[in-house]
Order: sequence, then C-alpha cells, then structure tokens
Amino acid sequence: MSAIVETGGGGKGDGKVRGKKLSTNVDMTPMVDLGFLLITFFMLATTMSKPTSMTLNVPDKTEKNDETEPLKASKVLTLFLGKNDDVYYLDGVAADDPKAEESLKTTRFGSDLRSVIFQSATRINAANAKDEKGYGAFVVVIKPTVVSTYKNMVDVLDEMAITKSKKYALVDNLTDSEKKLLGDKVKP
Repeated sequence: MSAIVETGGGGKGDGKVRGKKLSTNVDMTPMVDLGFLLITFFMLATTMSKPTSMTLNVPDKTEKNDETEPLKASKVLTLFLGKNDDVYYLDGVAADDPKAEESLKTTRFGSDLRSVIFQSATRINAANAKDEKGYGAFVVVIKPTVVSTYKNMVDVLDEMAITKSKKYALVDNLTDSEKKLLGDKVKP
C-alpha cells in the first residue's frame, strides 16, 4: 500500500530530554497508480455510444423499367421544405390544380408536422382501400428546396419513422407549377 516514513525531530542540544517530534509523510505514488488503473479500467469496460442510423429502402437498380401508374393527387401529401424550418404542404391537391393557391399551408417541424401527417393519413386511408401488400393508399412526397437544410431533410425522415408512414418518396426537383405556386418562399 503506501509507506509511512518516520523522521525524527532533532533537539537543540542543550541537554534537556524531550520527546521526539515525529513527522509522517505518506507516499502518494501507489494511490496515483491506482487512480490511473481505475480510470483505464472504466474507459475500456464501458460501451461507447454507437451511432444510430435509419434504414432507407430504395428501389433495386434493375434494367427493366416497369411502368407504374401515376399517383392520384387525392392520395398524396406533398411536403415542400422551405427556409427557417418552414414546411409548406399540399394535402390531396396537385400543384397545377386551381385550388392549390388556397390549399397551400405552412407548418413547423415536430408535433405540428406530425399532426398534419396523421390527419392526412387518416383521411386518405379511410377513403381508399389497402393495396395488395396491406399498405394504405397514403403517400407522402417530400420535396427539399434549395433553401432547406440537411437538418430539415433528416427531421422529415424522422417524422416518417415516427408516424410509421410506409410509402414516401424523395423528389429533388420542383415542377414549373410548384415553383410558380411557392414563388418567393423557396428562392435563396
């Protein structure tokens, strides 16, 4: 453990008999060694936090291009990611529809966006039958814009996982009618 070193206190040499003054020094070297051993042990014994990632299913890169039927706008929630964490959305309306101007709404990330997704999914799935895989008809089309950030994209993908939305698509370009509809909201 640690060694205690005793050293005697000297007298003045005047012939008087006095008791020895003992001073004790504790050698701290073994204590420091023990501290470093404990720190090393706990650093190696603890599990480091592992980075978490979300699985993203993408279509196979096959040569055959099966033609799919176009999505009906009534079954789609289109999310446009804007600047300052704004999300513009069209629920069941196409961008080239005459009603699109008054149907375009704004929400924020988090519980606001989540409630929009839940309301739209409930409305669309109640009005339409499930497909052959058992999924509802509800589809979310996510369209990041030039003014949105990477964080916005991650937040929207997190919302897809939280709301358990099975069918969603990432589209990186806006149509002319969408650009006209959004106007200055998505210009840098």
